[in-house]
Amino acid sequence: MKNKQLIACQQCDALYDKPELKQGQSAKCVRCGSVMAERKVDSIERSFNWSLAGIVLLMPAILLPIMGVTLAGQYNNASLLDCILVLIDRGFFMIASLVFLFAIAVPVVRLLGAFYITYSFKFNKLKPSLLSFFRAFHYLDNWAMLNVFMLGIVVSMYKLIDDTELSVNMGLMAFILWLISSTMASISLDPDYIWQELEDNFID
Repeated sequence: MKNKQLIACQQCDALYDKPELKQGQSAKCVRCGSVMAERKVDSIERSFNWSLAGIVLLMPAILLPIMGVTLAGQYNNASLLDCILVLIDRGFFMIASLVFLFAIAVPVVRLLGAFYITYSFKFNKLKPSLLSFFRAFHYLDNWAMLNVFMLGIVVSMYKLIDDTELSVNMGLMAFILWLISSTMASISLDPDYIWQELEDNFID
């Protein structure tokens, strides 16, 4: 009984013996039908590729102009970094800090973290420190808000489109692709598999 592993349903708290799943399989709760555990197909490979794509798109998404605005004959464009600098220049230091933290810093750290984790598994470079690193990686899941910033861009474009001439620049395309890559890198990752492998290797 001491070595017996159990899992609990997150919806109804029913306890079951932990199943041995193969890729593509999932375990459902008999009581409520919710998925309790699943093994994603090619999790490491897919997450590695998505995180690598996100890293390639990182600088274009931050530095290239997102959109251009023509008003009274004057044309201006701004990148994600320019938005933060304008907020600082106008004295909105708190808002600038929040935008930098949630739209740049945390997403970049999560993306690099996903790349490091999948790289370690893909090339068999597992270390005991990965246990602590992966635990910390989970805390960032709720702090990356690229989707919120994207929603802000869409709302801004909707409000400005009647009064100004708007042009979509390459920065917006890079930002959208960065958002997709970051999201897919996170979705493709299989935390149950990673925890199990780390426990088998480094926990007695």
